[in-house]
Amino acid sequence: MSDVPVLVNTGVAILAMVVLIVRFHVNPVISLVLGSLYLGLTSKLGLDKTVQTITKGFGDIMAEVGLLIAFGVLMGAMLQEMGTIEQLVQRLIRVFGPKRLPYSMSLTLGTLLQSIYLDVLLVISAPLARSASRRIGPLGTPRMAVAMAIGLESGIVLVVPGVGALALAALLHVPLGTMLLGGVVLIIPTILISVAIMTFLFRRGFWNPATDETAAETYEADTEAGSGRQAGEDPVTAGQRTAAPPTAPANGPGTTTAATATLDRAAEEDGGEGGGGGSGRGAGEGADGLQAGHEAPHLLISFAPLLVALLMIATGALADAANVHNHVLGFLADPVVALLVGLIGTVIIGRIRLGRQRAEDAIVRGFKDSGQILILTAVGGSLAAVVAAGGFGSVLRGYFGTHSFAPLLLVWAIAALLHLAVGSVTITAITAAGVLAPLAPSLGIDPVLIALAAGTGSLFAIHVTSNTFWLLRSLMGQTTRGTLKTCTVGVSLASVVGIILLQPISLLF
Repeated sequence: MSDVPVLVNTGVAILAMVVLIVRFHVNPVISLVLGSLYLGLTSKLGLDKTVQTITKGFGDIMAEVGLLIAFGVLMGAMLQEMGTIEQLVQRLIRVFGPKRLPYSMSLTLGTLLQSIYLDVLLVISAPLARSASRRIGPLGTPRMAVAMAIGLESGIVLVVPGVGALALAALLHVPLGTMLLGGVVLIIPTILISVAIMTFLFRRGFWNPATDETAAETYEADTEAGSGRQAGEDPVTAGQRTAAPPTAPANGPGTTTAATATLDRAAEEDGGEGGGGGSGRGAGEGADGLQAGHEAPHLLISFAPLLVALLMIATGALADAANVHNHVLGFLADPVVALLVGLIGTVIIGRIRLGRQRAEDAIVRGFKDSGQILILTAVGGSLAAVVAAGGFGSVLRGYFGTHSFAPLLLVWAIAALLHLAVGSVTITAITAAGVLAPLAPSLGIDPVLIALAAGTGSLFAIHVTSNTFWLLRSLMGQTTRGTLKTCTVGVSLASVVGIILLQPISLLF
């Protein structure tokens, strides 16, 4: 088959998938399968091998990443049930103060909390961020909103165990430890630089409270507006919102609103000056100080299993880089073993703190939540298998060799264009990885760099087709114009900063 039909049919398949998802609101899983079928039937695979290739690609990726996603989601469900997010935000504001909270919270969301579904994480943390924004000053709302948008979206596709990062690693055959280390190295400066630039712009008049902020509303009204939004909804996160009702108790009998009130009191104690929290507390402090003393060990213990799991994975990657080979170390550093250890530890802590029934309920909810993302990731594997078997990779190798100009920029541009069309960060990352997988060998660069470039590209131009856009708008008290500034411009800036930073980072691989 000549090059032109392969390129045309691949383009038609991608366009058809985008139209089905965006215009006709067909579920992404069905859309990707239909696109794979079309591409297989119009390529050299024909009738005989199309379905076989689709099912093999599905099974290969499910075998590689299925348990990892399930373990990550179950850990996230248990952490959510224990109320660790509220405790963590309260601790951040006490330690760093309100002025530095945008940086500390964005880094925490992007690097530590990616096992929790984005919508659930946003709904729980947004009221706390909105309460803290009043302590920051006149620019508190845009600073906290942009910090949340950048941290949440970047973490999904750059840091393990974010579902996008797991999918990119699996589809591009990147060792998970390498993906973890590379993602952390990239995301930390990306978040800090992006939040700093947006803060500078806000201070130079980029934010107008009269047109960019809404009048103060109750949390319940905000939640209703966010969860009721249907137009342009992110197809992946649409099914996740039911994972945790926004007003459900998250830490014992207290509600999110109560946690927000606690945060207000903690912020008042900091004096709004951005100094280290707790510096003015005496030994005989009242209830809030007593609560802080009790929360600290609980918070550390709650996150300990997840941190241990990530440390085990990172240790394996460092051992490989140092050419150290040990069977016991290799077994313990295997991502499946590491995340299983993390899950068991989290469940044990959850049962001690919550009781058997609430812990079991959290596990059941986690199993329900993981279904669509597991299937979607595996279908991304089907697309990658058909694209590769259909000859698209061979055609691309004729156009892009190892001497191609700025190959990482090419990968970024492909993912960015897909996101402009699709509007979902997770779907874009999975689709881009499926398209780019056969191209990876011809680029002559480490696959982890391709995964990170595709991840940063999938962040470009989040707009009204994303559910995150509308949740941030309602939960953070912004107008649509304001959300375009904090979410669309802010995350797009992070996308550009990320691909720029990836160029020098690529010298390490």
